[in-house]
Amino acid sequence: MAQKWVYAFEEGDATMRNLLGGKGCNLAEMTRIGLPVPPGFTVTTEACIAYMNTGKFPEGMWEEVLAHVDALNKKTGKEFANDANPLLVSIRSGARESMPGMMDTILNVGLTPGAVETMGKKFNDMRFAWDLYRRLIQMYSKVVLDVPGEEFEEIIDEERARIGAESDAQMTAEGWRRCADRFMKLAEKHTGKPFPQDPYKQLELGIEAVFKSWNGKRAVDYRNHYGYPHTWGTAANIVTMVYGNIADGVSGTGVAFTRNPATGEKKFYGEYLLNAQGEDVVSGARTPTEVSGLAKEIPQAWDDLMEVARILEEHYRETQDIEFTIESGKLWMLQTRSGKRTAASAVKIAVDMVDEGLITPAEAVARISPDMIDQMLHPRFDEEVLKKTTPLAKGLNASPGAAVGKVYFDADTAEAKSKEGEPVILVRPLTEPSDVHGMLAAKGILTAEGGATSHAAVVARQLGKPCVAGCADIKINLEKKFFSVNQTVVKEGDYISLNGAKGTVYVGQLPVVAPKLEEQTELLKILGWADEIRRLMVWANADDEQQAARARSYGAQGIGLCRTEHMFLGERTQLFQNYILAADPDTKQKALDKLAELQHDDFYGIFRAMDGLPVIIRLIDPPLHEFLPARDELKVDVALGHERGEDVSEKEFLLHKAEELAEFNPMLGLRGIRLGIMMPDVTLMQVHAIISAACDAAKDGYDVHPEIMIPLTAHINELKLLQTVLEDEARKVMAAKGVAVDYKFGTMIEIPRAAITAREIAGLAQFFSFGTNDLTQMTYGISRDDAERHFLLQYVEKGILPKNPFQTIDRDGVGALMKMAVADGRATRPDLEVGICGEHGGDPDSIDFCHLIGLNYVSCSPFRVPVARLAAAHAALREKGWERLGELGVRDPHRK
Repeated sequence: MAQKWVYAFEEGDATMRNLLGGKGCNLAEMTRIGLPVPPGFTVTTEACIAYMNTGKFPEGMWEEVLAHVDALNKKTGKEFANDANPLLVSIRSGARESMPGMMDTILNVGLTPGAVETMGKKFNDMRFAWDLYRRLIQMYSKVVLDVPGEEFEEIIDEERARIGAESDAQMTAEGWRRCADRFMKLAEKHTGKPFPQDPYKQLELGIEAVFKSWNGKRAVDYRNHYGYPHTWGTAANIVTMVYGNIADGVSGTGVAFTRNPATGEKKFYGEYLLNAQGEDVVSGARTPTEVSGLAKEIPQAWDDLMEVARILEEHYRETQDIEFTIESGKLWMLQTRSGKRTAASAVKIAVDMVDEGLITPAEAVARISPDMIDQMLHPRFDEEVLKKTTPLAKGLNASPGAAVGKVYFDADTAEAKSKEGEPVILVRPLTEPSDVHGMLAAKGILTAEGGATSHAAVVARQLGKPCVAGCADIKINLEKKFFSVNQTVVKEGDYISLNGAKGTVYVGQLPVVAPKLEEQTELLKILGWADEIRRLMVWANADDEQQAARARSYGAQGIGLCRTEHMFLGERTQLFQNYILAADPDTKQKALDKLAELQHDDFYGIFRAMDGLPVIIRLIDPPLHEFLPARDELKVDVALGHERGEDVSEKEFLLHKAEELAEFNPMLGLRGIRLGIMMPDVTLMQVHAIISAACDAAKDGYDVHPEIMIPLTAHINELKLLQTVLEDEARKVMAAKGVAVDYKFGTMIEIPRAAITAREIAGLAQFFSFGTNDLTQMTYGISRDDAERHFLLQYVEKGILPKNPFQTIDRDGVGALMKMAVADGRATRPDLEVGICGEHGGDPDSIDFCHLIGLNYVSCSPFRVPVARLAAAHAALREKGWERLGELGVRDPHRK
């Protein structure tokens, strides 16, 4: 049986997203449930994939298209390519996930000069007919023929000026006719060919443009940003035209959301324009009206729209983003999809829908992405500072958040400056799909034009970027690259601050503060439900009592990494240097005794903050030379001191010691367990301080669970030697204190040999903690700093590596070692506690892998704990067969 490439809307449904794309399957679903959708058909994503592979339409596809066009003729009573009774269609792209910037819609395909006359007579309005034709030429030339869009706008401005029209709505039939004539000449000038007048050729080239757009720069950039596969392809949707630009007072077009996408409020939200078509509402060329105005202007259409909105939200059990056209009072639905929204809105809507009985708590958790949690915990402007600071300008609060960056006026420059490490604010008159790569790179977006449903607003909300849109106060000069507000001029490269929540713009860099999790009640509900779903525990990395308390307030269930060497920094560096430089044992011991007192207090504070929860404390890991001044700096100081005739004996001694401790490759040198074996007094001091603090905390009523971690083990004999000595010290301290505490000794698995010999090592170690940064370095044989500076990022860009292995666990290499170590370790010690404490502990994809291989916990920075809690819940759901986690509209696969 020949493959089917084309489906009429009535042949599809919402389950066919991968084949029909998001737009196509939803048009089919709306048709299936009886909503008013213009007749049409979808050319599948499989046809697009075939086209990408061969450079031509697959065999039989075009013949199916022609058959479906003939079916449209019969359904509508019109005829495509018949000037006497013309059927016009739109061409719309639609991948399985919404991708702003894929391809602009092409309207009025099939229109010719002869059909213009027919349309003018049929509707008794030649202005309407010529408006249709100029739109076709303008859109088609820009999208299909690659003619620069700005040149069309210049022609429109000239023709408006000729007749004194202040807006497109005031253009006459003759004005649009002249525009159409000039547009055709412009298209021929750029392409060397006349504008196609054959409706079937228009359709053929339009579908081909949709397929080509899949590999356009803006689409590729978007997929790279979100990690979508490049193999999906996009569908092409052919839809019978309905006309909102009829000048009868009861025709128009609009965009709306069934709930507020910025705040999550359960209130219909959107905009519309009368006598308008297509992108008019979001383009910024005209100021749209708030959608509730339809209740007065076209009441029957408003009532119909409210009913459709109710049906759609209940049917999809999700907030919907809809596009509609009203033709002579009749409502038509052109699109519905899960409404893109801000993180705060997504969380509120999910919680509200659980309360309303529309979705389950698990579905609410599934619909929130880790990125959304991250966005909600991003810094915000200090309210006290805002009260004292006068805004430079005010626009629409299109997408909330705080953004501080340097102003750039085009997407290419914004992208380039971002890659150089600069924080960027993209400033445009209004954004278009061609600006998406610059929006991806920017910290925030500012536009002079556009409304709440403009391209800038919708895309910024989807990307989680602050946006101030429609800021008419700013006057932009793109040629000279500055904008002005009254007498204030902001040039390219100057800093501004955007408050997306208030729609305000400030000169310079405003300070930001971290939001408080405990004040975000809806987010706490989501995280509470996530905790009920997940198996994997979430611990945190913390080096002092304040960090530990913060981690616990964010939901951490333990401390997975306390780096004791961090306690030797700052004012204590001199104390540790005294130990390193001591010429005799007594001086060494005095330094250690003082450090022991300080460490005791440090550990006591952490045990107090984590009362009842486990605390893993890593013994000293870095080589000793890292606690001394850099050799090169010392050499300079000594040389300059000699020149000035100063006494440099102390610095010379420091330099001598630094030279003595220097190593060619410190990462693989005298550090971790090796340092503990060669110089056991430091680790003995640390164990004494840990157990002493635990005993004292226990005496004071705290429930303590210290776990002492020995880093960098490679061979079981290392552990046999050092752990035996340290356990003896722990017993002595408890005996002296008269207190017994629940403690463990374990090791970090960060050397491949340790993973390979985990069966042996688990004979002594009571827990494993994967140090995935070092394990990745040693598995790949690379230095992270050198690799990321010289080649690693290029490896990812060129596809040599799918992801940066220092950001996401390399499952096939590093992950295979981890999986083996877990299995072998538990073969020896079935109750072996295993976790991860590297940066990967806060990465959602890595958390999913840790769940799959049976780790007990992941440990991450305190601020990543909420993200990890959600990601761990997603991992549990994914294992149960859930798909598309973190995306809008996710449903429980087991719920009918």
